[in-house]
Amino acid sequence: MKVTLSRFIAILLLVIPGLMATYGFLAMKDAWFAQFDHTSSDPHVLWGKLVWGLLLFAAGIAFLGGWTFFRDRKRNYVAPRFRQKRKRE
Repeated sequence: MKVTLSRFIAILLLVIPGLMATYGFLAMKDAWFAQFDHTSSDPHVLWGKLVWGLLLFAAGIAFLGGWTFFRDRKRNYVAPRFRQKRKRE
């Protein structure tokens, strides 16, 4: 039971930033294409929605990228320049 709960929490820690990034991308798309709406006589970009979407997208991608990088660094899958520096004795 304890292992199942911890794995569920770990999955949620990855799904939530993924959903944030997805919503941010869709918000940016909606804000950008609002200026091409033919039913409106005033074409404009929804700047608030665009910036909010950019922040959500960047935060979600940064979290997922950082998680992947540190996991790969721990397992020694990264290039030599990204490996942790070891102290010489």
